[in-house]
Amino acid sequence: MNIFGVGLPEMLVILVVALLIFGPKKLPEIGQSVAKTLKSFKKASEEFEAEFKREAEQIENSIQSKPLASGETKTEKKVEVEPQGASENGVVSASEQG
Repeated sequence: MNIFGVGLPEMLVILVVALLIFGPKKLPEIGQSVAKTLKSFKKASEEFEAEFKREAEQIENSIQSKPLASGETKTEKKVEVEPQGASENGVVSASEQG
């Protein structure tokens, strides 16, 4: 049994320490709150993933449905943008700074 990289012996040590710190009456309440928190994180993660996939599909469909203008091909163009005033070595001289 390996949950989050924690094996059974480590899990038992954690449970014993938690039992000593919080006591037997408080431990079930803490377990429930941790379980609810993990459940809400999982739900939020699934919603985010579903929304991300839905948006990616919409973008892909819109790209595929647009007809190309005559003469254009479906190739990507790589454009490099150099900051204004930068020289070839990336240093801006005093005369270029204005």
